[in-house]
Amino acid sequence: MRTDDVVRTFTEFYEERGHRPLTGSTLLPPPGDPVLFTTSGMHPLTPYLEGRPHPLGRRLVNVQRCLRTTDLEEIGDPTHLTVFEMLGTWSLGDYEGPRSLEWGYELLTDGFGIDPRRLYGTVFGGDDRTGPDTPSLELWERLGVPVELTVEDNWWSNGPTGPCGPDSEIFLWTGDTPPESSPTRDERWVEVWNHVTMRYRRLDDGSLVPLPQRNVDTGLGLERLTSLLQGRSSVFECDVFEPWRRLVPRLWPSLGPDEPSLRLVSDHLRSSVVVVGDGVRPSNTGRGYVLRRLIRRVLTVLRREGCGGPGDLPDELIRHTLDHFRQDMDPGQVRQVLLDEERRFDRLLERGRTILDRPRFRGPLDEEDLHYLHDTHGLPRELVRGLRPE
Repeated sequence: MRTDDVVRTFTEFYEERGHRPLTGSTLLPPPGDPVLFTTSGMHPLTPYLEGRPHPLGRRLVNVQRCLRTTDLEEIGDPTHLTVFEMLGTWSLGDYEGPRSLEWGYELLTDGFGIDPRRLYGTVFGGDDRTGPDTPSLELWERLGVPVELTVEDNWWSNGPTGPCGPDSEIFLWTGDTPPESSPTRDERWVEVWNHVTMRYRRLDDGSLVPLPQRNVDTGLGLERLTSLLQGRSSVFECDVFEPWRRLVPRLWPSLGPDEPSLRLVSDHLRSSVVVVGDGVRPSNTGRGYVLRRLIRRVLTVLRREGCGGPGDLPDELIRHTLDHFRQDMDPGQVRQVLLDEERRFDRLLERGRTILDRPRFRGPLDEEDLHYLHDTHGLPRELVRGLRPE
C-alpha cells in the first residue's frame, strides 16, 4: 500500500463515520501563535479543544504537515523525521476514548490488513492526581489485545500548561520472531498511533482542572505507518523517499548506502525544501534560523565527506517534494535559496578555520570555548565540531 493509498483509506474511513476533513496543512501556525512551526495535528485546534465551537462540527479528520526540532539528534535512525505528515482525528466533546480505540483497531486490522496478534496497547495506570484509564483498559481486554499499564508514558500534554490527559498508544510488532515481551521492555514494538482523552487543563501551578468538554485527539505518523505496512525497516525506505534513495547516493557516493549521514542529508534537505516552500527564508532568528540550521547541518556533513552542496540537487527531487506537499513553487527558486545559504556557509567556514587556528583554540575545546565562539564569532557548535572533531 503506497502513501497516497494510506491517506485515502484513513480519511475515507473516518469520513464514513461522520468526520469532516480539515483543509490546509502549512507548517506555519496561525498569527499570534508563539511557536515557530506546527508540531502536531492538534496544534491549530487548541481553541476548539478548549470549548470553542468548530465551524465544521465535532468530528474532524486531517493530514497535517509537521516540523519538530526536538528530535534533531535522532535523525538518521529508522523512525524519526524532521518534517513529516501526521494523520489525525478529533472528537470535540462528542464520542470518548473507547470508541476511538475501537475504530482505530478496526482500521488497522480490517482497513490496513494488520494481523491483530501483532498489536499491543498501553494505557495510563493512574497516579496521585487522577485514577487509571479504566475504560480504555477494558476496551483492549474486550478486543483481546494485550495491554501494559504505564504512568508517564501514557500521559499526554503539549507543554507545561494547557490541554492534557491520559492516552492509550497502539504498538506494532516489527520483529522477525512471534511477538514477545511488551512495549516498554522491547524496542521491536513500535508505536504507530496515540489516542489522547483530552479532558484536563494543566495550570501554572501544576494542578489539573476539567476542560469544558471531554475530547479525543489521535495522531499517527504517516511515513512511519506506511513503512511498516510496506514491510520496511526504516521510514527512509517507504515510497515517498524512493527518489531520494535513488538519486542522493549517485550525487554524493562518499556518503555510503544506508548510512546515518545519508539519512540525515536526505531528511534535512527534504525538510528544507518544504520549509522554503511554505515561504520561510534563512535568517539568524526564529523560523529562518531553524531553516538555516537544517541547511548548515547538511553542509557540515557534505564538507566533511568532500561532497558538493545542496545546490546540486536535481530538479526531480525538489519537484517531487514540492508536489507531495502540495506546494506551488518553482524548483529553481528553492535551489537559489539553498545556493545562497551554501555561499554564506562557505564564507563562515573559512572564517571559522582562521579563528580556530589561533593559539587559544589549538587545544581541546571546552564548553566555555564553544559558547565564546558562538556568541562572539557566530560559529555554531555543529560547525566547530565539524572543523575540530574531538
